[in-house]
Amino acid sequence: LSMEPSAGDRISDQDFEAIRKLVYSRFGINLTEQKKTLVVGRLQKVLREREFDTFRAYYDWLTKDHTGEGLDELANRISTNHTFFNREKAHFEYFSKILLPAAVARREASGDIGMRIWCAGCSSGEEPYTLMMLMMEYFGNRFKQWKPMLLATDISATALRTAMTGEYEVAKVAQLPPHIRTRHFRKSANGQVSVAENVRENIIFRRHNLMDKTFPFKKPFDAIFCRNVMIYFDRETRNTL
Repeated sequence: LSMEPSAGDRISDQDFEAIRKLVYSRFGINLTEQKKTLVVGRLQKVLREREFDTFRAYYDWLTKDHTGEGLDELANRISTNHTFFNREKAHFEYFSKILLPAAVARREASGDIGMRIWCAGCSSGEEPYTLMMLMMEYFGNRFKQWKPMLLATDISATALRTAMTGEYEVAKVAQLPPHIRTRHFRKSANGQVSVAENVRENIIFRRHNLMDKTFPFKKPFDAIFCRNVMIYFDRETRNTL
């Protein structure tokens, strides 16, 4: 048997540079030379499933595919969607104890009751669900009066499908306070837990690319969460965003 690696195990410098530039221009993600192995590892399955013999053939197809399906798949493979509930909890404590009271006072003074939050890079949904649960806890009986609107966007269609399903492994919710877990989750038949319907119905999930030149928003937000997103961008892209 030959131990020669298949074409899908190798990528030339030229092909890596072509894919790197495509990913950077479309998604803002900066794939450095050190990420070459990662790119090969994440795209090998795509090449096999779509029966491409080389990365060049795959790249040529991407640039000619007018359906957008190929770029969607590329975004899903390249982007990282590792997260869990209450990740970096100091941010959520700040949201509950400082940001929300300040936003409420500001809006009450202006007579504009409401609350608008945007999760820009919501991944599989843990962050927006956590924020909505915290707002439900904070407002209590005044929740409907304040009508909090939470928009959650991500470039990955795969991550968004998980987010909209709202089902998670028990370990993912372990860092939430016990009263939050009890009040806002339900046990699922498959041994997982699911976000309560009254939480899910208050979140709008949409696919959005932060590299778009214009954003489809008419009103400002009280808070924008863009955590663990721009670490994949270079300085110029971060400044522009």
